Amino acid sequence: MNGTNVMVTGATGLVGEAVVFRLLADRKFTPVAAARSETRLNGLCRVVPFDLDDARVQPSFSGVQVVVHCAARVHVMHDSATDVLAEYRRVNVEGTARLARSAAQAGVERFVYISSIKVNGEMTAPGVPFRASDAPAPVDPYGISKREAEDALKQIGDETGMQIVIIRPPLVYGPGVKANFLSMMRWLVRGSPLPLGAIHNKRSLVSIVNLVDLINVCISHPQAVGNVFLVSDGDDISTTQLLVRMAAALKVRSPLLAVPSWMVKACASLIGRRDIAQRLCGSLQVDISETCTILGWQPVIGMDRALQQTAEHYLAQSRP
Repeated sequence: MNGTNVMVTGATGLVGEAVVFRLLADRKFTPVAAARSETRLNGLCRVVPFDLDDARVQPSFSGVQVVVHCAARVHVMHDSATDVLAEYRRVNVEGTARLARSAAQAGVERFVYISSIKVNGEMTAPGVPFRASDAPAPVDPYGISKREAEDALKQIGDETGMQIVIIRPPLVYGPGVKANFLSMMRWLVRGSPLPLGAIHNKRSLVSIVNLVDLINVCISHPQAVGNVFLVSDGDDISTTQLLVRMAAALKVRSPLLAVPSWMVKACASLIGRRDIAQRLCGSLQVDISETCTILGWQPVIGMDRALQQTAEHYLAQSRP
């Protein structure tokens, strides 16, 4: 697929923008950024308007052979929608299906969908990681919408012949990360004591560098077609270990209090934040062996180096 034009949706987001910059750097494929707002990619590549939430703002697929679909209504902790699941379905399922059908009608050959490990479920028993072949078991509205979008894409692929590739990442981090990971860095830099010094869970994370590298492989690899791939850094760690390693990358002390996980969960339940305790104390591991075997792929950066890059970017952005 040399000379291939690759449209990247959600090009203003963490993953989408990183994919575009990787394509620009490699010069193997030509990126087309699809975004609903102003982007610093203007002038670097072709930018087309696109809004997953608005059927009136759809991209032109002129000359495009591959779509990497990163845009989504993302998971949020406090959603103000009256019917949360309906909103996720309207954007992530209906919007994705609309985009995919238009792409197929325009002659797009391959559609790479960035889904979520939440399709598999919310938690794993320690040492029993999720596998791509596991039966989907999404729990929250976001995970349900991602699973239904996957099903819609498979049907569209069967009907049109467009090649479908699905990638399910766990938590993605890297320079420019927001949400809970950003909050964690802020807590550490402030020196806030955290009652998370005795958490013995196991969680898989994926650096934006490793995720983008896998996406880059899936754009053209012949064995990617029709498969679901799980991805991680291949270095599962506990919440306590993550905080210690992130503090080291930020060059700050990690004031962690050795509070037992059962007490953290109990306190969180008392204040109605059981969901937070689940993320902090529960395990969520993924098995990437199938991904590595099928694609001949391996993570290209280790977690400590990826955490260091994340920390350096955060500190640079935080300076006056």
